[in-house]
Amino acid sequence: MSARVGVITFPGTLDDVDAARAVRLAGAEAVSLWHADADLKGVDAVVVPGGFSYGDYLRCGAIAKFAPVMGEVVAAAGGGMPVLGICNGFQVLCEAGLLPGALTRNAGLHFICRDVWLQVASTTTAWTSRYEAGAELLVPLKSGEGRYVASESVLDELEAEGRVVFRYVDNINGSMRGVAGVSSANGRVVGLMPHPEHATEALTGPSDDGLGMFFSALDAVLAA
Repeated sequence: MSARVGVITFPGTLDDVDAARAVRLAGAEAVSLWHADADLKGVDAVVVPGGFSYGDYLRCGAIAKFAPVMGEVVAAAGGGMPVLGICNGFQVLCEAGLLPGALTRNAGLHFICRDVWLQVASTTTAWTSRYEAGAELLVPLKSGEGRYVASESVLDELEAEGRVVFRYVDNINGSMRGVAGVSSANGRVVGLMPHPEHATEALTGPSDDGLGMFFSALDAVLAA
């Protein structure tokens, strides 16, 4: 039986289709989850994809955290379920308290849409075990509020515990300490601003470097 990975759709979500495609390319079953349903449908892992949930009318992700489905995600994450937040999904996970820090306006206040190089800083999470430490991945970045910020004490804690998962090779959005992605204390929840689901096939993306994240999650599910 293949693993089942849920992909949430909020009003304004843009990248649920590509996230589901990445799940299928990794060999799992993609299960659609609707924001208004407090039901994860028995999935083994969850992806909170990118977009503009609820139009980002308050703060990015601030309204989405109250969606019925997110109550189930928070509970499941507490039980060790792998959860990935991409772009707006990263913002949602931070707003929901599953990850520390916040995402703010990019340095220069410009929307950035380009392929970027990421360095893998941690291979011990449920979403990065397939990578080698220090590996560089080419994936798209497309965000206006993607600058990661946290207090110096939180950043020190993340560094000390190996919870900085990805760093920008060229820190084009001004994220503190070049952080592009972080994890929960147990490594089961990961959020990042760039889009691995858009880098799963060399034909359609800048690379297939992002596919390793989805293979890693399947490894984590099968090992549980």
